[in-house]
Amino acid sequence: MILSVNYFVENDFLDCVDYVIHSSDPFHLVGCFEFFGYTVSFGVERKDGSYGFRPNRRCEQAIVKLLEYFNDGYVWIVDIDLEKFFDNVPQDKLMSYVGRVIHDGDTESLIRKYLKAGVMNKGIYEATDIGTPQGGNLSPLLSNIMLNELDKELESRELRFTRYADDVVIVLKSKAAATRVMYSITSWIERKLGLKVNATKTKITPPSKLKYLGFGFWKDKTEWKARPHESSVDKFKRKLKQLCKRSWRIDL
Repeated sequence: MILSVNYFVENDFLDCVDYVIHSSDPFHLVGCFEFFGYTVSFGVERKDGSYGFRPNRRCEQAIVKLLEYFNDGYVWIVDIDLEKFFDNVPQDKLMSYVGRVIHDGDTESLIRKYLKAGVMNKGIYEATDIGTPQGGNLSPLLSNIMLNELDKELESRELRFTRYADDVVIVLKSKAAATRVMYSITSWIERKLGLKVNATKTKITPPSKLKYLGFGFWKDKTEWKARPHESSVDKFKRKLKQLCKRSWRIDL
């Protein structure tokens, strides 16, 4: 007997709902629900500047695109920091965007149950009235639904940018233009998406001072190039040294 998602939702079998969500691939949500005899029509329009958690896209491609912009003269960068993005996503605002791409009430109800399920912190139940579970299989998909609105806004302004999940950089040709964009986009994000931009960490920077997706940037005589950032290399060395200690062991 194949039970549909309707059965799980109507009977409030939260354990079953949790299994459906966590066993799914965020790129193939439809396929997961079809397994239960229930088909969901879903799709998020892919934007050229978006690389995180997209089929056939990866962070290296975002770095290559960024280098193209630098070498075309777009060397003033607006580095936007969304403060604790996964913890601070307003769920009602998120669900309004989910409803635009998932035209199915049962699926929307399933996702809302997932968001409202709560967490166990040191054995104590805590409600989750805001945010999405960081590290959960569904969270990357929901973040792309939310920030797809930012992609559309940036494209409507004809701005060049790359985004990997909640890591967003916008590139411009002058510092004055970068300053204007930083303030206007910050205002738009907070007003339209209900997200908080970290004013301390959001900044305007040249490529040589940018750390993005673990990479730093430098220029030889002719062009900009990328390499692992010094802090990323140091972190890797510390981790490797820790793992190579003679006293290190794994409990079986």
